[in-house]
Amino acid sequence: MTHTTMQGKLLCEIFKSSRKEEMYLYVDKLKGLEEVPEALLERFGKPVSAMTMILTADKALARTTGADVMKAIEEKGFYLQMPPAKDEYLLDLYRTPTEARY
Repeated sequence: MTHTTMQGKLLCEIFKSSRKEEMYLYVDKLKGLEEVPEALLERFGKPVSAMTMILTADKALARTTGADVMKAIEEKGFYLQMPPAKDEYLLDLYRTPTEARY
């Protein structure tokens, strides 16, 4: 357990991907990207700092919770937020040929 998480708070830096829209990487601000695997960084692209925040377990985030992010950072050294899945029915519009009707 890091010093910051023992107090129930984590100073977190959030990076956005330079390659993939809506992909974010959360890390302990004090450690930075040192625990993020090189293979992940290669796919992620150049990390662009988006913001720094103090996380608590009860903090509600857009697609997850502070508790989930803090747990992942404690266990793996980072939390990767993937882009939202595209709605399957929208993809079907491009897969299904349409008939021209006049």
